[in-house]
Amino acid sequence: MKLASLKDGSRDGKLVVVNERLTYCTDAGHIAPTLQAALDDWEHMAPKLKLLAESLSHEAVPMIRFHEHDALSPLPRAFQWADGSAYVNHVELVRRARGAKMPESFWTDPLIYQGGSDTFLAPRDPIRMSDEGYGIDMEGEIAVITGDVPMGIGPEEARDAIRLVLLVNDVSLRGLIPAELGKGFGFFQSKPSSAFSPVSVTPDELGDAWKGGKLHLPLHVDLNGAPFGRANGGIDMTFDFGQLIAHAAKTRALSAGTLVGSGTVSNKLDGGPGKPLHQGGAGYSCIAEQRVVETILQGEARTPFLKFGDTVRIEMLDSEGHSIFGAIEQTVEKYEGP
Repeated sequence: MKLASLKDGSRDGKLVVVNERLTYCTDAGHIAPTLQAALDDWEHMAPKLKLLAESLSHEAVPMIRFHEHDALSPLPRAFQWADGSAYVNHVELVRRARGAKMPESFWTDPLIYQGGSDTFLAPRDPIRMSDEGYGIDMEGEIAVITGDVPMGIGPEEARDAIRLVLLVNDVSLRGLIPAELGKGFGFFQSKPSSAFSPVSVTPDELGDAWKGGKLHLPLHVDLNGAPFGRANGGIDMTFDFGQLIAHAAKTRALSAGTLVGSGTVSNKLDGGPGKPLHQGGAGYSCIAEQRVVETILQGEARTPFLKFGDTVRIEMLDSEGHSIFGAIEQTVEKYEGP
């Protein structure tokens, strides 16, 4: 089952069920007006939405063309956005760039920060920033949306709390991160609004690609129309989504509609840092990682961060080459003020 939130002038959009190929959708408002409403009563709503999806597949219900440009992020705002760093290879490389040694505990204890969740960007909205000097970067990630999660849940049970899977561009401002983290109080200004894929998907829709709380498919990240990254989501993921959710719920319950991110998808190569695609590697899901590898191998970073006019595209394809979640495609624009 594939669900999306269409723009309708409201903050939370209109819930629709989308067909497998993302070509048509049907209004689900008679079941639940918004995705959050469906998540709040998932046990009752999910079977009805599934029946609607089956009817859509047989063209037995009214339907309209699905246009990704008309979609908001599936949850345009959420009660919680908890972003992890499950690909510890990425964490190690980025910390090295800051001159920070990585504690050994990072390989055994998940790393999560609580991000802003009140203003997610639509998947085709521009990334507006007032200054290129902020070090604007994309971060291609996988995320899940949970149902209600009790405090103290174990990783295995936490996997059963996953309701939907989607993609995210966790926009980061690399130029602001060091000073902000140096205060010892975490991200805030350096983590502006994220954008999620047009469509969210139930795990069963992913077939064999969804195993052990991981999504075993390459994440396609393109920069200005050229392939930049094809890292596989199921490789080098130190902590699966069950472990991330259990970690987040250690001392608190999580509300239905909580978003949990994987962190930047990152693959090693022969035990060391990855390589660009044109050198036979899997590329990168963010610019910072490529810059670190350039510094390690060449003595300096050569790839610039995003500039005004640059366009980022993040997508994942099934075994037949069809888009699973639709594409996040965003152009960086100068913010001129309110």
